[in-house]
Amino acid sequence: MTCHPERSEGSRSNAYRVRSFAVFAAPDDTLIIYRKAQQQLRIQRSAIPEPPFWAATKVAPYSTKRAEPIAIDYFEMRATHADRLEVGVSIDVRDELERAPRLHDPVLIDAAEASELVFRRGEEALRFCCDNGLTAIHLVSTRGALPSAACERATVVISAWPYELSRLRELMRDANDRRMRWGVAVPVIFPALDVLRQIADAAHEHGAMFLAALPVEVDPTARKTIATDAEDYDALFHADLEPLEVATERHLAALAAEIGVADFVVPPRWEEKSNWNASILLTLVASRMIAMKRDVEVASRIARSARAVAQLDKPLDRIAAAASLSIVEALDDISTDILNDWLDSGRSAYVDHIDKQWRLRRDVGVA
Repeated sequence: MTCHPERSEGSRSNAYRVRSFAVFAAPDDTLIIYRKAQQQLRIQRSAIPEPPFWAATKVAPYSTKRAEPIAIDYFEMRATHADRLEVGVSIDVRDELERAPRLHDPVLIDAAEASELVFRRGEEALRFCCDNGLTAIHLVSTRGALPSAACERATVVISAWPYELSRLRELMRDANDRRMRWGVAVPVIFPALDVLRQIADAAHEHGAMFLAALPVEVDPTARKTIATDAEDYDALFHADLEPLEVATERHLAALAAEIGVADFVVPPRWEEKSNWNASILLTLVASRMIAMKRDVEVASRIARSARAVAQLDKPLDRIAAAASLSIVEALDDISTDILNDWLDSGRSAYVDHIDKQWRLRRDVGVA
């Protein structure tokens, strides 16, 4: 992508125009106007880890809609149509973060899209996290930019949106050359299977840690933009899309297994036996069981246990060493077994079994 930042003629405001090329059939001369604004930094907090990023705090130095013709809100995981854009840009990220209530890690930094090429506000947030000993998940995207440096406490996630393979390969190669901890996450917005295969191959070639799916709610305005004919329109507006979306997530998981990487966004310090990581483990297996409609009642109990673990006052490993996890009343029996195995060996046979069932290619049996 080519960006041309320039001051707006005849305006006293801090506005920038950046030429952006469309994903589908939008005009090539679409302009994105960037406006610096006070209090633009968005911060959200979560008491429990939620897929796909597992963050305790989410930080975005730009306003939500900053790409066209389809913009993804990575906080809400929702895609919407966008044409004329006015993107707010935080003036002083470090100052706002210093004045904010204490940040809990891991911190998701949403630095996606071309805004980051121009202003590097996401990189400022990452530098703040690294300077203050916080783990961070730094999100960039196809038309954006990698941070110039990332500390060992940071994981870089390259969102493969839009599906522009040459630019994605460039980002992957750069991340590998700079020895970053990084992986690829693919927004599930009706991708072609050959595109997923090419993304997986590129991720493998350049040393990604993970290849994950990003489930995205595609709203009617975005679906209308994607539809190119009456058949597409009928499929996008009148068919049940959930089975296709779940099948695509499972296909990506199968591709990740084929190239020998994790099939979910791996947070920083995943190797630690923390309560947060234990909650991620349980949440991941529960969400997959529910998506496959397998033992949904059991999955619901595991999900409740995941929430309870995240909010425990004492570390799980200390509870297990001093007594037994069975004394934690909020844990169901299966969750207790999963966590005992995980604390002992770093793995769980139950989780491995669900993961193996989850990994299913959509093209199985296709000649």
